[in-house]
Amino acid sequence: MNQEGVNKGRRRLLIGATSAVGAVGAVGVAVPFVASWNPSAKAKAAGAPVKADISKLEPGQQMIVEWRGKPVWIVRRTKETLDNLEKLNGSVRDPNSEVPQQPAYVKGINRSIKPEFLVLVGICTHLGCSPKYRPEIAPADLGDDWLGGFFCPCHGSRFDLAGRVFQGVPAPTNLEVPPHSYLSDNVILVGVDQEGA
Repeated sequence: MNQEGVNKGRRRLLIGATSAVGAVGAVGVAVPFVASWNPSAKAKAAGAPVKADISKLEPGQQMIVEWRGKPVWIVRRTKETLDNLEKLNGSVRDPNSEVPQQPAYVKGINRSIKPEFLVLVGICTHLGCSPKYRPEIAPADLGDDWLGGFFCPCHGSRFDLAGRVFQGVPAPTNLEVPPHSYLSDNVILVGVDQEGA
């Protein structure tokens, strides 16, 4: 009888240990399986849409997300910035964004769906460098007529805070506006046109 009680105890211990190892194994198999449902890095690089939460973006701030292996800038423009755009119409090559570098729903001086938020591919249209975000007005190195924008340190191209290229710089065209849409007031989906959202 004593031995029968010991065998039952061993049996319970072995069943419990086997169950625990089986559960850990099942979780170990399930986690990679569920993770495989997410787009791979290769799929993201090939153009899978990217969500950007803009809820914490303060006026004047820029955030960067990656889409198709490129930086995409999202800038929350101030009222002053938007008011200054019209003042630059005589200084930029394509003031009304008529050269087709953006989806049809972002034409005009603001080059955006919502005037407050600017979405641009952060690559200079000259030789592919990444311009720097320079929102300050009249800094010593850019001159008294600088009202904020993007400056490419590689060859000196300048863009305003709508991504419009200035006259007399090496870059031939405005910065590209990628296809994008708003999923809500706080979430932008880069890579899907507004009409397709």
